[in-house]
Amino acid sequence: MAGRVTLLLWAQTLGLAGAQMSQLLLEPPWRPPVLWDPVTLTCQGSGTTSATTWYKDGQRSGQQGPERLTVTKSGTYTCYRPDSGRSPSVTVSKDWLVLQVPARALLEGDMVTLRCRAWQNRTVTSVSFYREGEKLRGLRDGTELSLSPLQLSDSGRYRCKGRVGYWGSEESAAVRVTVHELFSVPVLAGPPEPTEGSPLTLSCLSTPSPLRPPAPLLHVFYRDGQVLGVPQVSPQLLVPSVGVSHSGNYSCQVRSEGGAVRKISARLRVTVRRVPPSGVSLSAQPPGGQVALGDSLVLSCEVAAGTGPRSFSWHREGSGAPLGTGPRLELRHVGDNDSGQYRCRVSDGDSVAESDPLNVTVLVPVANATITPGPLSHQVWSGDPVTLNCSVQVGSAPVTFTWLWNGQEVAQGPLLELRDIDVGHSGTYQCVATNQLGQDGHREFRALSPELELEVTTWGRGDTAVAAGVGSSLLALVLLVAAIVGWQWCHRRAPRTPQDKSVGEGPGGVPMSPDATSMPRRCPRRTPAVTPEGGEVLYSDVVPMARAAGSPGATREVPQVTYAELRGPRWHPGDSGDYENVL
Repeated sequence: MAGRVTLLLWAQTLGLAGAQMSQLLLEPPWRPPVLWDPVTLTCQGSGTTSATTWYKDGQRSGQQGPERLTVTKSGTYTCYRPDSGRSPSVTVSKDWLVLQVPARALLEGDMVTLRCRAWQNRTVTSVSFYREGEKLRGLRDGTELSLSPLQLSDSGRYRCKGRVGYWGSEESAAVRVTVHELFSVPVLAGPPEPTEGSPLTLSCLSTPSPLRPPAPLLHVFYRDGQVLGVPQVSPQLLVPSVGVSHSGNYSCQVRSEGGAVRKISARLRVTVRRVPPSGVSLSAQPPGGQVALGDSLVLSCEVAAGTGPRSFSWHREGSGAPLGTGPRLELRHVGDNDSGQYRCRVSDGDSVAESDPLNVTVLVPVANATITPGPLSHQVWSGDPVTLNCSVQVGSAPVTFTWLWNGQEVAQGPLLELRDIDVGHSGTYQCVATNQLGQDGHREFRALSPELELEVTTWGRGDTAVAAGVGSSLLALVLLVAAIVGWQWCHRRAPRTPQDKSVGEGPGGVPMSPDATSMPRRCPRRTPAVTPEGGEVLYSDVVPMARAAGSPGATREVPQVTYAELRGPRWHPGDSGDYENVL
C-alpha cells in the first residue's frame, strides 16, 4: 500500500498535480530506474486498460493491452491511452554509476536521501556529490546524501562520482531535483483604516501545495514586532472592538507543524480612526412594533458607527420630556396612549445622531361579540328573509367574522343573510370575531358571541301557528288577499256592458237581470266595518248560483259574507300587499 501511494505521488510530480494526461508509475519508486532492478511500469489514465499502447525509444513496442509492463531492456519508455494521450517518458538506465532520487513530489521540509549506485550493485567507494557542478560533500565509503529539511534552494541538477570496484572512477548522469513549496508566502489582508469601536479581522492568506494532502499549519501574528497571542491554527486575527491603541504595523508568519518551514508576510499598516455617531437604527420586540394591549414592548437603539462616550435618549411624537435613557426602552403593560412614533437620539458630547421614527401600534383584542337582532331565542316563519349582524364592543381593525351553525362554519363577514328559509335553517347560530398581531398572524385574538336559537315555524294541520314578532293572523291575511283579488278580478275581467241592465235587486241588494242564467258575473259589494276593538274589518259578498226548489229552469242568488279582519293595533301600512284566498 505504501508503495502504491509513492507511485501515485510520483505520478503527481510528473503530471503537475493532476493534469489530464497518461502517467507512468514506477516500482521500485526511484528515478531513474536501473535495469538490474525488477522494474515494473504502470500506465495510468482514462479509458480501458486494453487500449494501452507501449512505446520504447519512440517506437511502438508491439505490446498492446496490458496496463503493467515488466522492463527487461534499458531505454526510454512511454505509454498511450486514447482518452488521456501519451505519458511523460521514463528512461531505464544501465550505466556503470547512477544517482537515484525518490520518485515522489519533493516539498519543503521533507527529509530526502539521494543514493549513488553501481552496475549490478557493485561496491562504490570514494563517493562525491555535486549540485550544479559544485561539490557538496565527500563521503569516504558512503553512497548516500541526506537533504534534511529540504528547502527551495536545494533544487538543481545533481550527480555523483565514485570508484566502482577495480574499474576506476565513474561519474553518473545528472538528475534534476525539484523542491516544491509546502505553502506560499502568506499575505496579510484586512481593512487599513477601521473605525474605533468596530470589529477588526486580519487574515493571513497562504495556499498549501496541491501535490500533497494539506498538513496543519500554524499562524503567528505580530504588531510592531511584538507577538500577539500564541501560534494558532486559524488564519484569522479577530479584534472584537478596536481602539486607537490598536493602530500599528501588522504582519503574520506561517509555520509547518514541526516548524521546519517558516514564512512571514509583508507588513500591513492599520490606523484606527475616530468618527462621530451615525447610522442610528431602532428595533422592537415584538417585531414591527405591534403589541397587544397590556403586553410589554422593548425598543433597542443601535449605532452603526461612532467613537467616544455615548449617551441615549428616547422620545415619542407629541411628548416633550425624554421617556428614558440607555440603549433600551422597556414599556410594561402598554395602553392606548402608548401608540405613536418613537425616536432614539445618540450623542457623543459634540454631535447628535437621530434614528428614523418607528411606529408603535397597540392592538386592542376583540371582546364582547354579539348578534343582532336578539333575543337569544328567535322564531321566524318559513320563507321569510332573515339577516343577522355580528359586532364587537372593542377590537382594533381589521376584524374578521365567522358564522357557526350548530358548531359548523357556514359563512364569513359581519352579516349573515338567510333568504327563503325553511325548517332546515333551524338551529344554534354563533359568530366568532378575530383580529391578530402582525401580517403573519403570530398572535390571534378571538371573541365568541352568545348562542342564538333560531326556530323556523311552518303551518300545521288544522291549527293556526303564531310566529314571534308577526303582528296579525296569517289566516286573516290570506282571506284579505282573497277579497282584494276577487274585487280586482271582477272589475278587470268582467266589465259591465251597455246591454247589461238591472231589472231589480235580489236578496241582499244584489242586482238581478231578466235572464239570470245568461247574465255576466256581478261584482260583490264590499263594505268596511269597524270592530269593537277599533280594528278595520273588510268583507265581501260571495254570491254562488243555486237552482230554485221546484223549478228546474229557475235560479236564485244566495249571498254569503266572508270576513277578513285586520285589527287596528297590529295593522300597519307594511302589511299592504296581494293576498289570496284559496277555497
